[in-house]
Amino acid sequence: MNIRCFQRNFSAALPPLVPLQLPSPMETHLWYILPDEVKSVALLNQYSELLSPCERENVNRMCGDQLKKRALLARALVRTTIARYQMNCEINPRSLKFRKNIYGKPEVEWQNEDNFSPLPLHFNISHTTSMIACGVTVNVPIGIDVEEKQRRIKNNITAFAQRYFSPYEVKLLTAISDPEVQCQEFIKLWTLKEAYVKALGKGFSAVPFKTFTIQFRAPAIRNLHPPGISVSEASEEIVESSNDPTNLTNNWQLALLEVAGSHYAAICMERDKTVGGEANMPMKLTVRKTIPFVEDVCVSGTDAVLALGGIIEQ
Repeated sequence: MNIRCFQRNFSAALPPLVPLQLPSPMETHLWYILPDEVKSVALLNQYSELLSPCERENVNRMCGDQLKKRALLARALVRTTIARYQMNCEINPRSLKFRKNIYGKPEVEWQNEDNFSPLPLHFNISHTTSMIACGVTVNVPIGIDVEEKQRRIKNNITAFAQRYFSPYEVKLLTAISDPEVQCQEFIKLWTLKEAYVKALGKGFSAVPFKTFTIQFRAPAIRNLHPPGISVSEASEEIVESSNDPTNLTNNWQLALLEVAGSHYAAICMERDKTVGGEANMPMKLTVRKTIPFVEDVCVSGTDAVLALGGIIEQ
């Protein structure tokens, strides 16, 4: 479903962004763009005009046209995605300002202006050479990661897992005899762990993968409904501290998807206890493919988004 509307107030040269309601409690909106599908130099130049001078300078410092293009698309995706979540097209994507926490995770720095209340919006971005994704929630932190399914692991999988993963996870991987299946399960687990540390807002350097274990007790998503509704039930999942196995937390929900037939995407969001998070309230999920200002397509409930379970337990 293509979504288009008319906008009056920020650029006559660009088509409109569609204003959207904020995600509901325990809902994630996942937006993604495929860089290879953006071929218009004029459109890329328009995206560049949305960036701050500092962002534009950082993009121009990149070596190689493809790196510059992906960096530009990542910043444009964040700005246009966040600008959608308001009423009456009042937020100009150019005007958004960002700051980073002490670990480098970006956040929106809302301006204190009369008659404007900052949106309780959280976002996170991830990208590969062939996909850029942005996840959005309200009130609760989110972390996302996308990885190519055909990503090649140069190292021996078992040795690589022993270096980065917990003993429990290494045991699961080494029990898989098929090398291709083992590689796929390694990528899935890496994607999930990456999403978790990004949701914490700390990243790999502050929370090494080896210091925690993700255990799934049920498929990560049990149900995907038709487009526009797309509700997922998160698994009963536990994050276990390797330093203290008695320190278990179920404060987080994780979902693992196959997107566009070519990528794994992991989403991690904190439970919102104000809406029954302690009771494992189902996570809602809506996925949209976009080329900002050109088209937005809701792909939830289609073959472009498949729900997957956690790592195979043998």
